[in-house]
Amino acid sequence: MSDHKKIDFKTLQYAGQEGRLIPLLQQAQAQDGYIARERLQEISEQTGAPIAQIYGVATFYAQFRFQPVGKHILRVCHGTACHVAGAKAISEALESHFGIHDGETTPDREYTLETVSCLGCCSLAPVIMIDGATYGNLSPTDIKKVIKQHRQAGEEVVKK
Repeated sequence: MSDHKKIDFKTLQYAGQEGRLIPLLQQAQAQDGYIARERLQEISEQTGAPIAQIYGVATFYAQFRFQPVGKHILRVCHGTACHVAGAKAISEALESHFGIHDGETTPDREYTLETVSCLGCCSLAPVIMIDGATYGNLSPTDIKKVIKQHRQAGEEVVKK
């Protein structure tokens, strides 16, 4: 963790307040992209909260990660509508394309694959979301085209 800037958790507006751990963990994750073991220790040392309590809070909430994630998050909806419409085949196509499984990140740390319960786009089932962009009515054969579109859209944003 030597390449991470140290956070002074004592000076954050939440320090010393009841319910302070969630915002502190969010701050750590916002800076690093995940919660490293060293961050848990820093929070404990600086706030006086037992590390077991901090870890308990961090593991209770699904929003917190303990592994680095990719630059881009691929979310595959596995809600009822998407499941019925073929979400499993979409996940398998993404896994094959990137060579990773659910919850894993590509070796170049460009993409992380996540299965989610619902993206709220049932009429577009099956659906994936890459960063904030939603792609629906997909078939497994659409995956390469969607990834290419997303990459090109990112390049266009950089050019502007």
